[in-house]
Amino acid sequence: MPAPAVEVRDLVKRYGGRPAVDGITLTVQRGDLLALLGTNGAGKTTTIEICEGFRRPDAGTVRVLGLDPITDARRLRPQVGVMLQDGVGGYSAARALELLRLFASYARHPLDPVVLLDRVGLAEVATLPVKRLSGGQQQRLSLAMAMIGRPELLFLDEPTTGMDPHARRTTWDLIRLLRTDGVSVVLTTHHLDEAEELADNVVVLHAGQVVAEGTPAELTRVDSAGRIRFSARAGLSTSALRAALPDGTSVTEPAPGDYLVAGEVTPQLLAAVTSWCADQNVLARGLTVERRRLEDVFLELTSDEDRR
Repeated sequence: MPAPAVEVRDLVKRYGGRPAVDGITLTVQRGDLLALLGTNGAGKTTTIEICEGFRRPDAGTVRVLGLDPITDARRLRPQVGVMLQDGVGGYSAARALELLRLFASYARHPLDPVVLLDRVGLAEVATLPVKRLSGGQQQRLSLAMAMIGRPELLFLDEPTTGMDPHARRTTWDLIRLLRTDGVSVVLTTHHLDEAEELADNVVVLHAGQVVAEGTPAELTRVDSAGRIRFSARAGLSTSALRAALPDGTSVTEPAPGDYLVAGEVTPQLLAAVTSWCADQNVLARGLTVERRRLEDVFLELTSDEDRR
């Protein structure tokens, strides 16, 4: 079996004696997309930069495609694509296609720069200097620069920052296509819907440590949270409805005629709610199932007030 795309064990990085990364362990399997989440200063970018070989760890081990990103840098770099937070860097005077052709010249078997520029939606601005592109357009150009060498592994640091909703969706589709081709991806993002939409696995960092990891579905099932909401005539017996439902379920009437059932939302719970309403000759209007979102989990995990 090939080595994992990324394997980090007990990683530590300090600045001025203070740990920015404090014992992180994580694994990215080949062909998977890992979303690395955390507030500003949580250690995401430092972790990514160590994996890319731009920084040395103070302790722990890092292997990328089975190689050490520092000592094996020359062997590793042709296999890895990197999209940095600062986008295209200092190439502001170069034209978009010119810059992509320059990066293609560094690769052994590059993609066609013209075709790739079209795929990221920049064909119409191919001859414009980078400094005249919008922030979102520069982000898409940076993504193309990371992809041009046909990498086995992509590091994408905040890839859709500054993009409009259409450009974000186009970028998501492109990332999905890369994964269909077997490319492994490590993604950092502040867009929680992006992580929920794209990731096979999620690692949440807080204060330089891993505070949660799992698939988006696993993380949003924590504490079996979920809610069923419906409207009916005011004053229904919430205690009677509660008695007809599984243990661990609560029923409230936050506003007259607005009912909220909270607990582990399963087909059985949904059937029990509607069955009780039918027995009481109650029409449950606008019944909806509200699932826990990744954003809800993230805010709970990274709230310093909640963690005291």
